[in-house]
Formats: sequence, structure tokens, C-alpha cells
Amino acid sequence: MSHNYVISASLREDAGKGASRRLRREGNVPAVLYGGDRDPVSLVLDHNTMFHKIREEAFHSSIITLQLEDGRSQQVVLRDTQVHPTKPLILHMDFLRIDENQALHLTVPLHFTNEANSPAGKTGGVVISHQATEVEVIALPKHLPEFLEIDLGNLEPGQSVMLSEITLPEGVSLAALSHGEDSHDAPVASASYVAGGADDEAEEAAE
Repeated sequence: MSHNYVISASLREDAGKGASRRLRREGNVPAVLYGGDRDPVSLVLDHNTMFHKIREEAFHSSIITLQLEDGRSQQVVLRDTQVHPTKPLILHMDFLRIDENQALHLTVPLHFTNEANSPAGKTGGVVISHQATEVEVIALPKHLPEFLEIDLGNLEPGQSVMLSEITLPEGVSLAALSHGEDSHDAPVASASYVAGGADDEAEEAAE
């Protein structure tokens, strides 16, 4: 993984909705750290820093070093972010402690490449659709990918790319397929003719 995220946090001693509102007014974000064999810990993060971080795609699928003010640090992943529905305001964040020997279940984005250069992309009347933009993977922290790349360069009109066709890095599997590939495989991208598209292509070929 190419991103080395380090974020600073302080321990939060007060609790309750009133305390959380006060923290937000002061430009902070209430958060919680949980997981492993330790009790949950309440944290305080800088809002502006976190607001910029959550806008980075990689931040949501990377191992993050959480640096506490007392000098301790912890490897974590972001599990949840609650954002105000109408304001640019983070309401709360959840982080999960990680164990280097324990597999993580984490959602990572899909990056599609060579779409325009594919046979489907060069065919008039054909639309390439993405049925999924992210997938849940299972991997040890050291194998966790920031994203999965899907090469659509060979996609033909009428074809689909399935979950089972995604090229996976070493040590990575797809959560959906862990329950059985035959019954849980699904398309992530497909090339379909729009209404009249196939007829138009046939007419052009005949001409």
C-alpha cells in the first residue's frame, strides 16, 4: 500500500450528546476506537483535518496510524463516518483496531481501465455500465489493497465482467465469493446495446 496515513487524536473524557455538540462547535470530531481484546476508547479529532482526509478515496481502504497525544500509537482502519445530511460537517467517526495476524473485511473501490479503447467502447449504440463501484475484500492487513483494477480492454458488446474474473492481488479474496462462486457471482460491468443500437449497427454494416 502506497499511502501512509498518520492522524493525531486525543482521549475524550466526557460523553453524551451535549459534550459531542460542544466538541463540534470547537472544531473537533468525536470518535471511537474499538476492536481486539480491549475496551472501546473515546477520541477527539481535528475536524478540518478529517474532513480533508475523508475526501481521499485511499483513506477509506488504508491502514491508518492513530497517534495519541501521550505518545502511544495504534494501527487502525476507518469503519464508519457519519456526515451531516446538508452541511459540510462530520458528526462522528469509528475506527477499528487491527491485528496483523487477523484478516480484515473491508470495502475497497473498483477502478475500471481501458473502457474507451475496448471493442464495446468503440461500437456505436453500446453503453458500458458499472454494476458495482466497490467490493468487500478479505485480507490480512499487509495484503489489503487500496483498490482493485479491472481492465475492460477486451470487453465486447453484449458481454459482462463478473466478480470471479477480477484479478486479485496475493492474499486477497472477495467476501461475496466466499459463500460459493456459483451462487454469488455477479456482474461488475457490462456492455449493452441501447434501444435500437443493434439494428443501427446492422444497418451501418450493410451499407
